[in-house]
Formats: sequence, structure tokens, C-alpha cells
Amino acid sequence: MIAVRAVAKRFTLHNQGGAVIEALRGAALDVRAGECVALTGASGAGKSTLMRMIWGDYRIGAGSIRVAGVELAGADPRTVLALRRDRIGHVSQFLRVVPRVPARDVVAEPLLALGAPREAARARAEALLARLNIPPALWGLSPTTFSGGEQQRVNVARGFVHPFPVLLLDEPTASLDGANRATVLDLIREAKARGAAILGIFHDADARAQVCDRDVDVGAFRP
Repeated sequence: MIAVRAVAKRFTLHNQGGAVIEALRGAALDVRAGECVALTGASGAGKSTLMRMIWGDYRIGAGSIRVAGVELAGADPRTVLALRRDRIGHVSQFLRVVPRVPARDVVAEPLLALGAPREAARARAEALLARLNIPPALWGLSPTTFSGGEQQRVNVARGFVHPFPVLLLDEPTASLDGANRATVLDLIREAKARGAAILGIFHDADARAQVCDRDVDVGAFRP
């Protein structure tokens, strides 16, 4: 489902005299259906850089990344957006939403983008918000006003609201208490059981041990 081959990435710092930083070289990994793979490595090793290339935020400097059969190297924006809409669930490290959009609609948005009826999408969103212990009184409010832990749970709910075949998870248990952390780990297990290919960054070593089948040390891809 995810195949990374000989991927490299450089950043040119135009405000630093054109200095070039080589972030990754020769990155390679596979994530198969029904497994969860963790990206590991020290801070600055390139975990987020690799994840953002797979999500399509960063252009691929060299090599190949295929997600659900779609080649991302050289892909145009329309192809990337269609892949995200149809195939990838994403939990980013920080929640990014349009201000004043209610939490239930933030979570329902991936379903609406796929053409689901609004009431059905909202019902699914509310079920996940309830499972993640977001009080019903907050469902109609913008999550920009929520605590960090509440925002993270909205973020997780949006990523898991549809049975996407691919999931990209960047610190999905960060800022969560024990009960909600356990719920997120259960969601990951359920996604694996239905055959999702999951790639994640987990600084929580215990969480990583509970749900991940293997690790990939991104430090091995440093120049």
C-alpha cells in the first residue's frame, strides 16, 4: 500500500544565502495492508519530512513514493488531492481547521468530500466524538477553542471517520490521558484488523510497542 524507494530530499534556504540542507538520502520502506509501521529516530532525523512527502506536502527530491498504487513523484496537485480524499486518513501533529466550523463538521468533512449524506456523516462523526469522550455540548463549537487534548481527539476522529485503506499518524496519542490514549490504540488495532496500511510516528514507546509490527529507523537515511 505504501512503497518508498531511494527517496532523497534537500531543502534550499533562500534566506540563508542559498544554503542547501540534505535531509534524506536513500530512504526506503514498505507498509503492507494490515500492518502498522513506526518511523523512529532522533529528533531531526527526518521522520516528519518523510511523512510529509508521503502525504504530499513536500515534493520528492529523488526516488519514488507510491501510495495505494499512485506515484507521488512528479504528481500534480489534483492527483495528490484526489489521493488524500479517496485513500488516506491523516492525523497530523497539530489540528488545523477553518475557524468557526463546528467540531462535528470538522470530523465529518472527509465523509462529505466522498459524497456521504450530511446526516449520515454527522452521525458517524458524533459517534466517534462520543467514543473519544468529547462532550456533546462541544460538538457544535469550533475546536479552535478546545484544550490541546480535546483538539487532538477531534484530529484523531477526523482521521478515522472513514475506513481509509492508508493511515498516516503523526503522534496520535500526544496530549492524551490514559483512557483516551487506550481508545486511540483500539482504533489503530481495529484499522489494522480491517486491512489498513498504517505508518506512524510514536514518541510514546509503550504505545508503539502495543500497535506497531515493526520499526523503520529514519536515521539510517541521513546523508
